[in-house]
Amino acid sequence: MSSLPELTEPQIRRYARHIVLAEIGGVGQARLIAARVLVVGAGGLGAPLLQYLGAAGVGTLGVIDHDTVDLSNLQRQVIHRTADIGATKVESARRALADINPEVRVETHGERLTDANVERIVAGYDIVADGSDNFATRYLLNDACYRLKKTLVAAAILRFDGQISTYKAWQGAGHPCLRCLFPQAPSEDAVPSCAQAGVLGALAGTLGALQATEVVKELLGIGRSLSGRLVMYDALAGAFDEMAVAKRADCPTCGTP
Repeated sequence: MSSLPELTEPQIRRYARHIVLAEIGGVGQARLIAARVLVVGAGGLGAPLLQYLGAAGVGTLGVIDHDTVDLSNLQRQVIHRTADIGATKVESARRALADINPEVRVETHGERLTDANVERIVAGYDIVADGSDNFATRYLLNDACYRLKKTLVAAAILRFDGQISTYKAWQGAGHPCLRCLFPQAPSEDAVPSCAQAGVLGALAGTLGALQATEVVKELLGIGRSLSGRLVMYDALAGAFDEMAVAKRADCPTCGTP
């Protein structure tokens, strides 16, 4: 993270409700302004996540997505508008964020995340928030963040259910990675996509907002981290459950050699 900026008078007014929080204050807000966060996916999770991080004043937001806006996206991907159909999601998100907070710098990566580019892209940010919708990308990010010692806040949704956790296995004991929880990806038949099984639009907002909260907490070093815990939300029951996640000695990513 770069050196902390002096807050301007308009910034003090914009972020006043943060600044009066003892856990954040002016120094904490300056840290948010100096921060660089990469959001993977400008879809259901990425949409509210980007909006709240932008409104919070995170100074630089990177967004990576290779897709374009489709009519079927608008039921849950609230950063995009009907007029954006056909535009790239990263450009649509950039325009929306400029309206929310013109002080935020948006770095767009209109490409698919691959083995060839993941470390180059991830290395440029302080923290990564994963809003992707497939296991291949999740594992790719998990492994890259472990190698580069980047905190990863990851969420997933399907139908009426969501889950979220934070991974920073490079910190050692008590900090598992995604592969400690899911050593191998399930078969495609075992876990249908949202296109196949459906997803409640508002559920994306719930989990995306939770991700934004956890990103801010990690950037500021406040509260209790979700590292080592998986939080699950059942929207139909209106209930949250929590499961402890242990670090696996035989984990293919962060296990003991």
